[in-house]
Amino acid sequence: MDQPAPTGRTNLIVATLAFAGTAAALMQTLVVPFIGELPTLLNTSASNASWVITVTLLVASVATPVSGRLGDLYGKKPMLLASTVPLILGSVVCALSDTLVPMIVGRGLQGLGVGIIPLGVSALRDILPPAKIGSAIALISASLGIGAALGLPIAAAVGEHADFQVLFWGSGALMAVVAVLIWRVLPSVKVRNEGRFDALGAVGLGAGLVCLLLAISKGADWGWGSASVIGLFAAAAVILLAWGRFELRHSDPLVDLRTTARPQVLLTNVASIAVGFAMYVQMLVTMQLLQLPEAIGYGLGQSMLAAGLWMAPNGIVMMLISPVGAKLSALRGPKVTLIVGAVIIAAGYGSMLALMGSALGLMIASCVCAAGTGFAYGAMPALIMGGVPLSETAAANSFNTLMRSIGTSVSSAVVGLVLSQMTITVAGHSVASENGFRTAIGIGIGAALLAAAISFAIPSRKAAPAGAALREPVGTAA
Repeated sequence: MDQPAPTGRTNLIVATLAFAGTAAALMQTLVVPFIGELPTLLNTSASNASWVITVTLLVASVATPVSGRLGDLYGKKPMLLASTVPLILGSVVCALSDTLVPMIVGRGLQGLGVGIIPLGVSALRDILPPAKIGSAIALISASLGIGAALGLPIAAAVGEHADFQVLFWGSGALMAVVAVLIWRVLPSVKVRNEGRFDALGAVGLGAGLVCLLLAISKGADWGWGSASVIGLFAAAAVILLAWGRFELRHSDPLVDLRTTARPQVLLTNVASIAVGFAMYVQMLVTMQLLQLPEAIGYGLGQSMLAAGLWMAPNGIVMMLISPVGAKLSALRGPKVTLIVGAVIIAAGYGSMLALMGSALGLMIASCVCAAGTGFAYGAMPALIMGGVPLSETAAANSFNTLMRSIGTSVSSAVVGLVLSQMTITVAGHSVASENGFRTAIGIGIGAALLAAAISFAIPSRKAAPAGAALREPVGTAA
């Protein structure tokens, strides 16, 4: 086993990986405040402009498990550096774009680099002393939420005071700094996996995921009963079943489904889908309530910038709560932390039903949800990496990240469907009704409680000294 990094360097390593994760997560929410303006900015239709967001999701869903497997085969540091390249190039392409096609190309390139976060989390198991691993995992896992929360007010501020393209010049420069830090700070670690890359498995998984997520993300626009959506769902089922059969027979699979089927790993992944679903409801509901006009009775009339600022504390809460979650995992095990996180998310949504009449109330409720998300996001990688061999940590953690992404995609589709069906007419325009928002919040409560129930079924194990469990052989972790 490789020697962990000297204690004096661990804080710098963790800070670098947390900064890298936050910067990568910023890319996902960079254009969210501009959804309504993209058709005008890119001289296209609203339906076409939605591809600026959809393409990042689709590319990331394929790239994340692939980059994780490559990290196990060729080293986490090389793949972390490689992941910064498309993020930088994609930012430059977007910054130079004022039409749809090059913007979609640039956003697709940015999707290729989203695997930085699971790669960074899995690298911790190789390079940190056992006592530091638990808290570091919690912080870097929380960087996904921190970056997403900070991206909203930053993008909104730039949108109100500068040109749209400034966002992408800034994100490109930020990722260049990340690349330099990774190169200079992270140590190289001997690769433990000497297998071959499963290219056919990557193509199969990619094709299946694209069909599945495209049907989910475009179902509302194309019609859930349309031939194209039904055909995509059918194709996804056939391709993914064939892919699973192929992977089980492959000597060096992209995803080791036998390991994934271990109860600890399987149930954690299923719970991750529910947590991802529950987490995303809050973002969809809160931003709309904040920006709807006060005249309708339940809107709060906030500007784009003000709405982003009301949401900014979420990221701070997640950052502050991550060490608390790590301590709870060390004392009681990450299973307990995941259950606690899911219950806190449900409580946050419950408070949202009572507090949605004011911006301050929404912020408080959102911060409660963010606290729960911080607990859950820190626990899931610990559970996954405690249940797989050292040679598969990046692939397994990337697959878990994919499960969360599927949860957020389904959440977007379900909440979008609810809000589009439960509407009122104001000044000739159809807007989501108050009952629609309350229904969506109720769905968020249900998803969080489902995540807690699934987490209860994860096999229990005694808590180990901080991080020690993450260095045990897989046989003792399941």
